[in-house]
Amino acid sequence: MKKQIAILGSTGSIGSQALDVVAANPDLYEVYALTANNSVGKLISQARRFMPEAVVIANEAHYVTVRDALADLPVKVYAGADALCQVVTAGPIDIVLASMVGFAGLRPTIEAIKAGKTIALANKETLVVAGELVTALANQYRVPVLPVDSEHSAIFQCLHGEMENEVEKIILTASGGPFRKMTIQQLATVTKEQALKHPNWDMGAKITIDSASMMNKGFEVIEAKWLFGVSYDRIQVVVHPQSVIHSMVQYSDGAVKAQLGAPDMHLPIQYALSYPTRLRSDFPRVDFTKIGSLTFEEPDMERFRNLALAYRALQAGGSMPCVLNAANEVCVAAFLHDRIGFLQMSDVIGRTMDMVPFEKTPSLDDYIRIDAESRKVASSLL
Repeated sequence: MKKQIAILGSTGSIGSQALDVVAANPDLYEVYALTANNSVGKLISQARRFMPEAVVIANEAHYVTVRDALADLPVKVYAGADALCQVVTAGPIDIVLASMVGFAGLRPTIEAIKAGKTIALANKETLVVAGELVTALANQYRVPVLPVDSEHSAIFQCLHGEMENEVEKIILTASGGPFRKMTIQQLATVTKEQALKHPNWDMGAKITIDSASMMNKGFEVIEAKWLFGVSYDRIQVVVHPQSVIHSMVQYSDGAVKAQLGAPDMHLPIQYALSYPTRLRSDFPRVDFTKIGSLTFEEPDMERFRNLALAYRALQAGGSMPCVLNAANEVCVAAFLHDRIGFLQMSDVIGRTMDMVPFEKTPSLDDYIRIDAESRKVASSLL
């Protein structure tokens, strides 16, 4: 039986590469649902190629365009945030690949968990914002949450087969982004065009900016706590510019296991879909004779304050990571529209964290309210 896949955010970088995996393994996978927010042309093209049962365009303004373009196909077309939450509960779906960017991915992921679907998680914000709630639901409904991020996939692979062996430390590697060697004075004048040129990875605009500011790595620290059940003080970030070692696990005897690979997302996506089986592929291989050397550095949390802010949010717990994420989304959008400087993003995020009232044990409704309030505060500070 082919696994039926629903891809939330199919037109983005992760979603598009997931469709490459599906296309390369037509005997194993079939697309049940595709969703997008605004990328109408790409969504229509994907639907015509993969012939899913359903398509959802989150932005309702594009509904008629998508519906009419697919009118000659037996593809159901829906629109809106509620439709995203409904489509993931469909009976035939085996795996939901959550690759939407931002807070919007939280509700449909929760609905998929409640429907008993295996989650292949690429949406960082789901665990950043509501890690405690999401992991509790996953345990309650006995739903596996399989990491898609290259770093968390690497940790997942390093933990496999270790049973109850004690983990001493998780080591997340970071490329350092395009501004790794810049001074604070230089960072004050960087442009969005510079920030969008990542040295190793090809990602969407929002994630690329997060990588440049190291907020992306901060989010991964928070994710690691919930995915692997370790405290914040046992998660270390190490800058590794070559992006060959995707992350490491240090055990209580001092042994360190690392997962290595080319900087290409196809492999971790495929591993999440095929776990525990490894499928043959023609993905890029690492040629150790050409790498030359692997280097490591300590991250500078004074120049890249977002990483320090993420550790602060994780240590505080409760609603604080939700505030962090909401403020960051506002700041990244503002930076991409030339409304705020690169270093000012950290200023606004930090002040928003100070200003929004803290809540220790938020519910889903609380998270939705806190997210909205945090965006309002951050916007007022721009």
